[in-house]
Amino acid sequence: MIDPLLEVVGLRAGYGTSQVLDGVDFSMGRESVAIIGRNGVGKTTLCKTLMGLIRPSGGDITFKGDPLAKSTPERIARKGMAYVPQGRRLFPSLTVDEHLAMLAKGTRGRRWTPEAVYDLFPRLGERRKNGGAELSGGEQQMLSVGRALLLNAELLVMDEPSEGLAPKIVDTLIDVVQQLIGEGHAVLVVEQNLHAATHMAHRQLVMVSGRIEAESTAEELRASPELQRQYLGVEA
Repeated sequence: MIDPLLEVVGLRAGYGTSQVLDGVDFSMGRESVAIIGRNGVGKTTLCKTLMGLIRPSGGDITFKGDPLAKSTPERIARKGMAYVPQGRRLFPSLTVDEHLAMLAKGTRGRRWTPEAVYDLFPRLGERRKNGGAELSGGEQQMLSVGRALLLNAELLVMDEPSEGLAPKIVDTLIDVVQQLIGEGHAVLVVEQNLHAATHMAHRQLVMVSGRIEAESTAEELRASPELQRQYLGVEA
């Protein structure tokens, strides 16, 4: 059996005395995987714990065979994991160019450079002199994704990437994820948007009360209103 790229075993984490993750278990290879679930089940907490922004209280995170549960965000990024956070987390006063320039060092000759990001998102190229606060929601999300790509990571973790976006922009992000998978990257997508989740990933992991409680496929989920109600509380 091929060793997984990312393996999470018994992961527990939370905020102060409030435990949110209650023994998360899953693994993935070089593929696209979606973690779905209703609000408040721990999806964002999982992302932050994987990226070292929250220190786990128990369990293990293994990435490319190395333990990461006690690592800093900087070490995790150097190891090959990049993060597109919920809410984009851009600097309002910095231009698009300046956001990308912060991560441009060392990208020459690699797959993702600032110019490659502009090729991927031509709209950003048109807005490169505009500040983060002057961008639309879709443009901000493009910049957040582009910034993460400049790390040339092997695994991209995306937290609610479709949140608040128009359907056309969501379809653009779906195309980007599919392109990344075609190039051999791995993508872990946390989503509530049924269309986005099932078009960004074949494997669908269902989170309930801080644990992964079920696994489905994009095809099964799209075809079953009952599963949609059960897992997300909505219908297509």
